[in-house]
Amino acid sequence: MPKNQRNADSASVRQLPRPVWILSWVSFFADVSSEMVYPLLPLFMIGVLGSSKTQLGAMEGGAVFIVAIMSAVAGIRSDRKGSQGGRVKWIRWGYGLPVFGKAIIALATVWPLVVGGRLLDRFGKGLRGAPRDALIADAVSEEQRGRAFGLHRAFDTAGAIVGVLLSAFLLWWLTGTPQSNVSGEAINAATETPAWIYRSIFGIGAVLGFASLILTFMVEESEARKTDANDSSSSRDDSKSMEAGSPKTKATTKAWAKLPVSYWYVLGVLVLFSLANSSDTFLLLRARDLGYSPWAVVMVYAFYNLFYSFLSYPAGALSDRIGRWRIIIVGWVIYACVYAGFALLPVSAAWGMWPLMAIYGVYMALTEGVGKALIADHAPSDCRGTAMGLFYGLTGLTTLIASLSAGILWDRFGAPAALLLGSGFAVLAIIALMLIGKRALPLSQPR
Repeated sequence: MPKNQRNADSASVRQLPRPVWILSWVSFFADVSSEMVYPLLPLFMIGVLGSSKTQLGAMEGGAVFIVAIMSAVAGIRSDRKGSQGGRVKWIRWGYGLPVFGKAIIALATVWPLVVGGRLLDRFGKGLRGAPRDALIADAVSEEQRGRAFGLHRAFDTAGAIVGVLLSAFLLWWLTGTPQSNVSGEAINAATETPAWIYRSIFGIGAVLGFASLILTFMVEESEARKTDANDSSSSRDDSKSMEAGSPKTKATTKAWAKLPVSYWYVLGVLVLFSLANSSDTFLLLRARDLGYSPWAVVMVYAFYNLFYSFLSYPAGALSDRIGRWRIIIVGWVIYACVYAGFALLPVSAAWGMWPLMAIYGVYMALTEGVGKALIADHAPSDCRGTAMGLFYGLTGLTTLIASLSAGILWDRFGAPAALLLGSGFAVLAIIALMLIGKRALPLSQPR
């Protein structure tokens, strides 16, 4: 990249407004907490508590679905004007509830309790996601949007790296330096890592989650939200005389009707791809089945997050210049290839998990933040929370289907069948985009 371009990008990121930076730090600390727990959950569920892959898939799919449903609810309600609306209160609840969810997981002695704690954790994530993303979009201009979401994603993933590395360090400190077993023999996680070690790490993760909650009290409503609240307060007397079916009420309760046709097209394509996107816990189980110890599983997951974090902001900035669809389609091609690689990787080449996870991090960097920016591009500012909520809701439903299907296939036919399913759906989404999307949303356009 030319030096003047690098300087311009550096100046652009420094010019991002204060709310974007605060919310990025909030997500950083939340992910430190969450990612201490997440890579160990499949090992704890299956190796210690004796659950099946189908049950794991149902839990992770259900977790994503709860995030989706609550994101839709919170996003729509956060678009409301006056005292009933506002984004910040949803954000605070969203970062508070996961603390209690992780505490339940730490104390769980049977797998249904882990499911309960995980769902409570994800319930909180659902409350905060759409309002937070809408607040970020409110704070920046359209030209800054890719950078803003890229910066937020970079902080979010940097927190994941710190959390995963802290989890790995605690495993090393509590058990001694573990050795990976790549001979192809199944690993008995309960024997290698005692249950109390998992519980201790989960408990520490819950305690660290308080940092993100505290930071949310530095977040304020956007100017547009404040204006809405003031307008509502000044017209309260007049509103008492209005009927329940007044035009104003209808306008606020049917924000989805304001969304343009282009938004629904974008949503449809992203939802189709999400049928390929089963839970990442299956990739961690794949590493375990290939002979990786719990410590090594955590480290390979950290390696993935490293690439994800470092490339998120550049990918968002690049999408502002060359177009979001160009970035996303490259990411989808990578996804299809890497999932096929995970499926077909032999035990004799178990080391291949490392480069595959790195490439998977590249896919995430190219698509996660850019996808949200694409949704925001096609949503009017007064119903952006609704737009984000619908996006989370529908993709969450399809991710539930994808995760449950992957779990069932894994239990019945093995890992290759489950992972090749994801690769196949990614190919279908790419074909659909090339055949239909090119006419509706030319790839050369920034949006």
